Amino acid sequence: MKKILFAAIISITFLHAKAQLTPFELSKDKNYTATYNEVITYYEELAKHYPQMKLLNYGTTDVGKPLTLVVLSRDKVFDPSLIKKQNKRILLINNGIHPGEPEGIDASMMLTRDLLKKNELPKNVVLCFIAVYNIDGCLNRGLSRINQNGPRAYGFRGNYRNLDLNRDFIKADSKNALAFEKILNTWNPEIFLDNHTSDGADYQYVMTLIETQKNKQNPILADYTSKTLSPYMYAHMKKSGYEMTPYVESEDASPDSGIVSFLETPRFATGYTSQHNIISYITETHMLKSFDKRVYATYDFMQGLIDINERDAVLIGELKHKADEQVEQQKTFALNWDVDTQHVDTLVFKGYTAGYKTSEVSGLPRLYYDRDKPYTKTIKYYDNYKATETVEKPLAYVIPQAWGKVIELFKLNNVKLHRLEHDTTLDLQMYYIGDYKTAPRPYEGHYLHTDVKLNPVDTKVKFYAGDYVVYTNQSLNRYIVETLEPQGVDSFFAWNFFDSVLGEKEYFSNYVFEDVAAQLLKSDPDLRKKLDKEKSDNPKLANSAAAQLNFVYRNSPYFEKTYLRYPVGRILTETKLDLK
Repeated sequence: MKKILFAAIISITFLHAKAQLTPFELSKDKNYTATYNEVITYYEELAKHYPQMKLLNYGTTDVGKPLTLVVLSRDKVFDPSLIKKQNKRILLINNGIHPGEPEGIDASMMLTRDLLKKNELPKNVVLCFIAVYNIDGCLNRGLSRINQNGPRAYGFRGNYRNLDLNRDFIKADSKNALAFEKILNTWNPEIFLDNHTSDGADYQYVMTLIETQKNKQNPILADYTSKTLSPYMYAHMKKSGYEMTPYVESEDASPDSGIVSFLETPRFATGYTSQHNIISYITETHMLKSFDKRVYATYDFMQGLIDINERDAVLIGELKHKADEQVEQQKTFALNWDVDTQHVDTLVFKGYTAGYKTSEVSGLPRLYYDRDKPYTKTIKYYDNYKATETVEKPLAYVIPQAWGKVIELFKLNNVKLHRLEHDTTLDLQMYYIGDYKTAPRPYEGHYLHTDVKLNPVDTKVKFYAGDYVVYTNQSLNRYIVETLEPQGVDSFFAWNFFDSVLGEKEYFSNYVFEDVAAQLLKSDPDLRKKLDKEKSDNPKLANSAAAQLNFVYRNSPYFEKTYLRYPVGRILTETKLDLK
């Protein structure tokens, strides 16, 4: 009987150990990524055996399933506010934003298990893993990344609405993005990681890295990132056997002539998180390396990031606090950026010799990389950006309550809002949209506006009880300013939130307005002079009766004052307001 019982215990132990292997590990060729159902089932089973692990569901995604957050806490504390009171750091890791780039999904499953089984959870860091972000795309499993070496089946880049979710953070069209923003602003991590796979040139590295562009990162955080955190991660990855290089993006087909650091604007995950003063990274494993190497490299990167979070936990918390305080007082904000070609760094790069040979398809020259001719050479690294447009923040913004999506996103991002107690006429600055360009084709469901020109006007505007006032004395000032200033690259205006102000609502009948216009010109000599000058300067207008009528109309008291007026006001001086 004892032998039978012992055998049963051994059998159960073996089955439990085998059950804790991930689908990736159980596959013979290590060229398999877990399905969505396998991922969730795996975590659910793991959580049954470890009280230091908890699964939390947030919102619903566009495919109707909640976003699952896997939380690992050594002390079994799963309350974000209590974790902050304990002065612990929070590391948030996102997986599967592009389900065809699934290394992070499988690596996180293994890492989670290993940290629990080996009792190696950090003391001062709580770990949060988004199991699968783009659940919609993960369910749409097949073959769609022809440039990639495995796994043998994987999810699709777009979600159920065919949105690229890594272009959706600032506009938040998807329910996925709304759930993510809820997670981010509930847990308030100090460091964020988004796991990806690259698509581009061929070279020797398995792992490449995008870090928040140093010139647009808060200076306090940029100093720590560039001098301490990133050097540690590069050294860690080299020691692990997966030497790393900055993300390879070049103007030419081959990186030999130099690479340019990636600029993650707020539409991207790390561009959005950096607006919250969060140190942010994107891993980009190389698409042509075998899937198992990409998974293990991602595993090693996450382990290294956890280790330095634990080592520098107190310092990272202090730096985040100082950065928040600095942003509260910051007056000037950059809205657009461009590569600074005058300041060039260098790096040692391990590539493959590029060349051209005759295409078997077209008979014309085609690019190829010769893996029999590896090289190590010093190349240019364009790692500096300069601000091409800046703005001085106002004392406060006033947002009419009619613009509901703006308000809902501000609430979701924990922006402090006040409301007018009464109808109030304010002396403030309003922008009129002077000019802009609009993309001829949709991009992620929008016709983006660029090259926005503004005419600021100091004026009186009536706002109504319940309209919102947003003071710019907040740690979220970057998010506030970069979304509300229409000239910003990823402003709410750029993403068409305010397009209804771009259309006229009233007009005139020529035969009716003829008599009114004539009377206006008689009673207003300045208007007559203005029209005569315009006719002299513009022969086309001088030869068009309709154009002259339109000119008089647009310079008359009858022309609608709200046409092309950006609806968000800017309070520039101390103003006493009755707020609730």
